[in-house]
Amino acid sequence: MARNKVQFQKGLSEVEFERRYGSEQQCLDQVIAWRWPEGFECPQCGGARHCVIKPSRSYPRGLWQCNACKRQTSPIAGTIFASTKLALTVWFRAMYHMTQTKQGISSIELGRRLGTTQTTAWKIKHKLAQVMMERDAKKPLQGRVEMDDAYLGGERSGGKRGRGAAGKLPIITAVETTSDGKPVRLKIRRIKRFTKKQVRALTEQIIEKGATVVTDGLACFRGVAAAGCTHAPVIVANIVQSQKLSCFKWANTTLSNIKSAITGTYRAVRKHAPRTLAEFEYRFNRRYDLTTIIPRLGYAAVRTPPMPYKLLKLTEDGA
Repeated sequence: MARNKVQFQKGLSEVEFERRYGSEQQCLDQVIAWRWPEGFECPQCGGARHCVIKPSRSYPRGLWQCNACKRQTSPIAGTIFASTKLALTVWFRAMYHMTQTKQGISSIELGRRLGTTQTTAWKIKHKLAQVMMERDAKKPLQGRVEMDDAYLGGERSGGKRGRGAAGKLPIITAVETTSDGKPVRLKIRRIKRFTKKQVRALTEQIIEKGATVVTDGLACFRGVAAAGCTHAPVIVANIVQSQKLSCFKWANTTLSNIKSAITGTYRAVRKHAPRTLAEFEYRFNRRYDLTTIIPRLGYAAVRTPPMPYKLLKLTEDGA
């Protein structure tokens, strides 16, 4: 049997990572290149002519001053890195660990590898996950899409089992595939409950009108047609049977991988599930070239507004 090219790709080795991003100056140069690929552009007036103020204790990365309006700005101002007191090398190593592992990484383990506290690692991880979530939010799936429902979380001692059990998180997974059934892109979303109304609203958000959506016979999936898509339900007797059907292959495969990773890496996910699920989605959608995933994440990071810790903690629709 031929090897899976995606699974056995080389990726970005630690040696190569250190060569590219091993120093603070290298990381700063990358941030500047990502933010201003065509050269400096003043965030206030759009001017290109500028001067650079040397680094100081207050501004260790220096300041760029526009010659026209005299506005001063830092390379990280207005980005996800804004106001950080950490070295950029720490952020870059976090990007490396979050993107090069298929199973994800917990904030506790990330803190050990970065040499920071768990709280600091949690902030970094969730800010980068916010970047991932916002980056993929506006790209709907199209063509042929496999959609399935699932619950994350297990039975609580002495509680109800099955649908509606306490502690379970309902999610929808949708996989865009080629005409010959190969996976292209993935979207995983939390849903309040499995109803026609909720499925319709979610489908309108993540799937382009006119797409053909393959689902099982669950009544709530009638909302797919109401959202302007072609609904192709496949009636199955039970979950075991649906798992054996080729038409649900990639929806079932991704769900299985997500559940295994959460059980092994995080143990449980609930309050900040959307950002955690966004990590899996982001890695899956860029799995064909692991060597470019850090530059792509960095490019998105400097275009994502700051996300203060207060919002990270309070926003339930994040990590």
